[in-house]
Amino acid sequence: MALQLRKMLALLLQAAPLTEEDARTVADMYEPWSAGVKYSQGQIVKSGVDGNGDAVLYSVIQKHTSSANGLPGDTPALYKRIGFTDAGIPLWTQPLGSSDAYKKSDVVSHNGVVWISDVNKNVGEPGVYGWSKK
Repeated sequence: MALQLRKMLALLLQAAPLTEEDARTVADMYEPWSAGVKYSQGQIVKSGVDGNGDAVLYSVIQKHTSSANGLPGDTPALYKRIGFTDAGIPLWTQPLGSSDAYKKSDVVSHNGVVWISDVNKNVGEPGVYGWSKK
């Protein structure tokens, strides 16, 4: 039953796409990337985990059938990592608390501007407190 519920939620996520920020909050609910699958443009898949142990999401750039030697992180022509600018700078997200707060010197993009954290345990929004434009 749990597997069926998970598959149903994954189908719903693909049918009603979320914003990239909202998609990252439910990253584990997306289907994992697999070789030999026909992917559609705009479809979201998960592949690997980040430094916090959270699933990494990718948006499919163009329709294709995946191959074993074309992992999302290795094929930028087919997949765009969600939560990063095209230059690879992480998009700022509001930390939940001190456990995921930004460290001094962390670099993020927010509202089209690149920022660097001035303080440790930074939970403030760039442009409001604790950040300098880079």
